[in-house]
Parts: sequence; structure tokens; C-alpha cells
Amino acid sequence: MAKFSACIEMLFVPETDAFAQRIHLAKGEGFDLVEFWLWSNKDLDAIERALAETGVKLAGIVAEPFAELTRARDHDRFLAGLEKSRDVAVRLGAPILICQSGPLLEGIERARQHDALTTAMARSADVLAGSGVTLALEPLNDRVDHPGYYLTSTAEGLAIADAVNRPEIGLTYDMYHSMVMDEDPETVLAGGLSRIFHVHLADHPGRHQPGSGRLPIKQKLAWLEAQGYAGAVGLEFKPTGSTADALAMMRGSLG
Repeated sequence: MAKFSACIEMLFVPETDAFAQRIHLAKGEGFDLVEFWLWSNKDLDAIERALAETGVKLAGIVAEPFAELTRARDHDRFLAGLEKSRDVAVRLGAPILICQSGPLLEGIERARQHDALTTAMARSADVLAGSGVTLALEPLNDRVDHPGYYLTSTAEGLAIADAVNRPEIGLTYDMYHSMVMDEDPETVLAGGLSRIFHVHLADHPGRHQPGSGRLPIKQKLAWLEAQGYAGAVGLEFKPTGSTADALAMMRGSLG
């Protein structure tokens, strides 16, 4: 069965505004893994205490700052922040940092933006080398949630990871974003699972819990497991009601 990670930016939000307390609530729902987005706006001491008190592990956090990695002149700013993000990840025990490509830039050939993003990943590998922390670039959909985003194609993301060819660099595969873009996981991930460091899921439409929409999530998770994917699956969805009710629906739909 999948190793589920509770994204506490979206789960347990109706239940408490005390961010670190969500780690305790996740443990109470049976989670051994949690994840969140930005670290710079969080009480890291409180998070560290909550992780220690519960024994819950941190699956991943977002690499800061958000940057236009499709634009070469923004790379130095990102890499300086990546050093700090790496250190926070090491402190909290998170093996994965998640990053985004940035926007599709007007007036610049797509091939140049692709090359800039590839260079950013290669330079990031140098920052992370030897730390035990990896960087997982995330394709997103531009149809519903992220208009103007550059990296909407899983195939292109895998091509970038293959071109960099470093163990520090891979992808976060968000099943929701992928299927909103009409990708089929079994097709786009064929032969590429070694580059998938982390998985996210939500149902569509609405980006709510599995079982609330029409995506064949149970089938696709079973395929991932059969192919040997052993990483975490982040539950990055908006509960339609209480988190407990949403999780009950999810568990029922995934059987």
C-alpha cells in the first residue's frame, strides 16, 4: 500500500490554525508522514518539537524562494535560497525539496527557457551534493490552477532530469495536475519512475479528496505500486468538509 503523507497546508486546516498542532492531528489519523510548503513563514522550533513528540517524519518541503528558473538571471537568487532550504530540510529530516519551474516567459524562445531550467537543475545538484537532500521539480497544470506556468508536461520534466543525470534531481509527479492536462500516468511515466521522487494526488474537478471526483486514482496508484514506486504519496487536496470525513471518503474510494 502507498505510504501516504498528509499535506498539512491543506489537511487539518478546518480543525486548527496552530500549524504544528496539525502534525499531532495527522498522527491521530494514522499518518507517519507529513509535508508542507514554505518553511520561512513557519515556527520551525514548534514543528521540530511536534515531529519529535509524535515520531512523525517530514516527507518534504518547498525549496525557497519561488523563482523564474526559465530565466537565467534569476538562478543565483534561487540557488542562494536553496542553500538555506537545504539546511532547513537537513534540520527537520526532510529528504526532498520541491520546486517549480516558474512562468512561461513572453518573447523568449521556449527552447531557451527549457535550457535555462535544465541549467538551474544542474546547478542545484551541486548545491545539494552530499547533503542527502534531493530536489524534485514539479510539473503543474495551466488549465485550472496555474495559468502561465511553464512546465506543464511530465515528459519534458523527465527529459530535463535525464539531461541533468544527477541523483539529486528528479520530479514530483502530481497525478491531479497531470490528469488535468489529459496525461495518462501509465503512458507518461513508462520507463521514467526512477526519476520520480515524490507523488501528489487529488481528485478532479475541484482538487478535493479521492472519491469526490472522476479520476481513476485507485487504478493509477495500483499501477504505480506494481511498477515498483516506493516513495511517499502526498495528499495535497482540499477537504470538502472536515478532514476526518474527507479521509474516510478517500479510504473508502481507494479500498
